[in-house]
Amino acid sequence: IHGVQDNGEYIAVKKLNLMPGLDDEEFKNEFNNLMRVQHQNTIRLVGYSHHTTQVLADHNGKYVSARVKERSLCSEYLEGGSLDKHLSNEPCALVWHTCYEIIKGLCEGLHYLHKGFEYPIYHLELKPTKVLLDKDMMPKIGGFGFYRLFDSIEASNTPEVTATRVYMPPEYISKRLITPKFDVFSLGIIILQIMAGKESYTKCIDTSPEVFIESVRKNFI
Repeated sequence: IHGVQDNGEYIAVKKLNLMPGLDDEEFKNEFNNLMRVQHQNTIRLVGYSHHTTQVLADHNGKYVSARVKERSLCSEYLEGGSLDKHLSNEPCALVWHTCYEIIKGLCEGLHYLHKGFEYPIYHLELKPTKVLLDKDMMPKIGGFGFYRLFDSIEASNTPEVTATRVYMPPEYISKRLITPKFDVFSLGIIILQIMAGKESYTKCIDTSPEVFIESVRKNFI
């Protein structure tokens, strides 16, 4: 959903899923970490809201009153919508200049998340629905968030990543192994989908780099 601030600026409001064990102080710390992210190719956060409500919940067959804490993130509103809406099953759905700028922006935004801080921010859920476009089709990476600030770039194991399977690297699918290359793999799949189509990109797996590049070149001449 989106709303309007007192100064007339449109903002997007995203309700967060419940985060068991994350108290207010930890939430504020994580939010302050995310507020440090300032890059033309990442979505800008503008604030957050939280409130507690009373709800009726079924507990062992009886309805009891329970307190539920709801949190929402507020960010800049982007008119272009998600990248996913601009892709099709046909190759080269967008003009070459637009494709180039989107790919370039994604690379620069991801590099900033990985290298722009003392501790890198790994997305782990990067896919076209997590990339939003402004009115000039400039891409901005969103969806990176809580529990994504790691204090080491060493490989780690975790069962919590929820990215769509097609954007997951083989080492995660088979061994639940996460390395800094996880996001790079996801980025590569997005680039293939931009260039070859949302579904047709799978045909590129057995295509040599030379043949793929020549095919792309012909489509954009």
